[in-house]
Amino acid sequence: MSTTTPPTVSPRSEFWAGFRATIPLVIGAIPFGIIFGATAVANKLSPTGTIAMSLFVFAGASQFIAAGMISGGAGILVIVLTTFFVNLRHALYSTTLAPHMKHLSQRWLIPLGFWLTDETFVVVATRYNQSDRSPHKHWYHLGSALFMYVNWQCCTLIGLLAANAISPDQVAKLGLEFAVVVTFIGMVIPLLKTRPALLSTITAGAASLAFYGLPGRLGLIVAALLGVGVGLAAETWFKAPPPLPEPIIYEPKDEKESSHE
Repeated sequence: MSTTTPPTVSPRSEFWAGFRATIPLVIGAIPFGIIFGATAVANKLSPTGTIAMSLFVFAGASQFIAAGMISGGAGILVIVLTTFFVNLRHALYSTTLAPHMKHLSQRWLIPLGFWLTDETFVVVATRYNQSDRSPHKHWYHLGSALFMYVNWQCCTLIGLLAANAISPDQVAKLGLEFAVVVTFIGMVIPLLKTRPALLSTITAGAASLAFYGLPGRLGLIVAALLGVGVGLAAETWFKAPPPLPEPIIYEPKDEKESSHE
């Protein structure tokens, strides 16, 4: 069990401990936020729409995908369904954290649920699983989540301002759309540590190419469904069965040995 974060005794100290633990992940998220702000402009999103998406969606992967689909003229239903499947992993995050948060009121659960990201989950799951009985671990969660949220808004604004300083044609020539592709590759590769994850990724990638021509970007939904389905099937297939208990063998004592006792 991890003991990297020492037990803290007050809400304030928990908050700042969560803040400090998130600094390395915030640094890693900075370029993604800036790239999103810039690519949103290249994809013909308005500044207001770009800022609103970061404020009210706050999901980097979904924002990149939605911005590209809006630019490509995809329908609202397709965009909603695609981002829904992209964010399904948050249901797993919530299930993992729920036992540690069941005592919290709605005024805590709603914002902490909205601010949940991949980075914050990694940080706070470690803290929740530590053995100390601090009653203020949700303040640690708040420190991490709020830091990530404010950072994302600031970086989106920086990218937006940088993109507005030059013409849309110049922004398009920068090839930032390709930067988004590279970004996603960088996010996916570290996760390919198991055969189910690898099979799921290969299936989704192949399906996205095979169904690229479907109208309204429906190919993305088909690829996501196939990838998830193959991943779940592979998890079941490669899951090792529990070892059978070793049989207890009773060996009768030798009659001669018994007679000498």
